[in-house]
Amino acid sequence: MLNTKICGMNIENPLLLAAGIMGSNASSMNWILSSGAGGVVTKSFSKNPNKGYKNPTTVEVEGGIINAIGLSSPGVEIFKEELKDIKRENGKKIVIASIYGSNEEEFSYVSNEIADLVDMIELNISCPHAMGGCGAAIGQNPELSYKIVKYVKNAVDIPVLAKLTPNVTDIKEIAISVQKGGADGISLINSLGPGMKIDIESGNPILSNKFGGMSGPAIKPIAIRAVYDVYSVVDIPLIGVGGIKNCKDVVEFLYAGANAVQIGTAIMYNGVEIFSRIKDDLTVFMKNHDFSSVNEMIGLAHKVDKLNNGDSCEQ
Repeated sequence: MLNTKICGMNIENPLLLAAGIMGSNASSMNWILSSGAGGVVTKSFSKNPNKGYKNPTTVEVEGGIINAIGLSSPGVEIFKEELKDIKRENGKKIVIASIYGSNEEEFSYVSNEIADLVDMIELNISCPHAMGGCGAAIGQNPELSYKIVKYVKNAVDIPVLAKLTPNVTDIKEIAISVQKGGADGISLINSLGPGMKIDIESGNPILSNKFGGMSGPAIKPIAIRAVYDVYSVVDIPLIGVGGIKNCKDVVEFLYAGANAVQIGTAIMYNGVEIFSRIKDDLTVFMKNHDFSSVNEMIGLAHKVDKLNNGDSCEQ
């Protein structure tokens, strides 16, 4: 019932680990997979090692977390060893590598190095607190976004996803650009911002970088809107990201047009058990609403007359 497809690949359920949470090593990603996730997205990594920003790099705020880790990375050579140890459970699970760089050569190099170790590649062209021309510096520009996607698609034969930033005037324009560049799918959205929090006793910004990206439940309405808008202008699969904490949130993303979702910040509050809990609740919801497959739910909000009333997700 929960089986679905992303970029032609079958997965046992539409729940994936989002980049940035528990994706730094094989052991934590294997824990996520054994806890019920249909797949994992690694923490973003790069060609060369990058220390990122100094601590503190995260701070809790109302409605979520602000983080400015600075895309810390051990470099592709070291991260390849982690990728080799991820257990896919005989093809039932998928592994997506999140990578970043400052130019097309860096993206292409990393993609080539790991293409035989993962099922898909997610291009992080959307981090709002990246250094050196990485992240949103690319994803806010339609031409640069197109160029990066095209270079990577020419370099590898596995599906390529582009992860988009909400910090743009028109996210649909960027989505159309990456599809033209050859993207097989789109993940949206990355964290919102930059935002900040100030210590009212000292008057100092709490994060060492002062500013960071906002994630968590507060950004979910923006992510839902982004998926809904992009669904209407592209014909490639979408993966919804942003503030998912329960079954109801997953259903919203599916109705908006997502083929699958990624869960991140909620793990910090609810533990890895969140995947099995949402799986169970989603199964109940689908039975109560006479859905026989996830595919029947995708994009349903675009066909309002077909929406039916009924019980909410079990909690």
